Amino acid sequence: MAYTAEISRSNPSVFLFLIDQSGSMDDAFGSGESKRKKADGVADAVNRLLQNLVIKCAKSEGVRDYYSVGVLGYGSQVGPAFTGALAGRDLVPISEIADNPARIDERTKKVDDGAGGLVDQSVKFPVWFDPTAKGGTPMVQALTKARDALSDWLGDHGDAFPPIVINITDGESTDGDPSNAAEALRGLATSDGELLLFNAHLSSREEAPVEFPDQEEGLPDQYAKLLFRISSDLPGYMRAAAGAEGYQISDGAKGFVFNADLVSVIRFLDIGTRPSNLR
Repeated sequence: MAYTAEISRSNPSVFLFLIDQSGSMDDAFGSGESKRKKADGVADAVNRLLQNLVIKCAKSEGVRDYYSVGVLGYGSQVGPAFTGALAGRDLVPISEIADNPARIDERTKKVDDGAGGLVDQSVKFPVWFDPTAKGGTPMVQALTKARDALSDWLGDHGDAFPPIVINITDGESTDGDPSNAAEALRGLATSDGELLLFNAHLSSREEAPVEFPDQEEGLPDQYAKLLFRISSDLPGYMRAAAGAEGYQISDGAKGFVFNADLVSVIRFLDIGTRPSNLR
């Protein structure tokens, strides 16, 4: 599979994020220094990514629709997770995302004070997606709904760069084995290649992450091995991007991270959403 189609306004691509919103997402990350709740950290990471995608698509005349983007939550219910004006929508052109944050929060970040120290600086933080943690983990339903939404999109974009689906979860599927639903989802394709399904496993365990492995040996349980098996191989350009970030990447590396902390989630999202041929 090539994964070289030009991404342009006339031939856009699509990102769809599947976000576990089960009750256990109220727990804290286990690895790394962060003790933030997983739901809060993931929401911030996805909102930051949406802002970065808007910036990436911004030109002098405005934001160009190189992508449509969706955020699908699954917990006590399964459905679109945008809030505000975009609530209820599966896939939204990036220009509409730029124009319709649900709100703008004020955040602080540490910046260099020019004298060897750090000071707090107030920054604006657009929010499209809020944290939720309630219910079970109906991953089969989420993967099936993703396939339905993307099947409709592919009907109008048969020559596009293939859709990229990123599933972020901290628990075992509670509505059955997701293997068949994942296989059906990965079976969607354009003339440029099959859909890419990547999985990030969050954890409350104090263990080092396993990032972009090429085999399931070394993963601690059957569920981690299952998520590994249903993940797509990283295309060559993503392997190169990961290598440039310092990862040890083999030709068989999959788009999978186990025991991801917040930093790992952010890096995973960044590598998994880098374009190959944006025009």
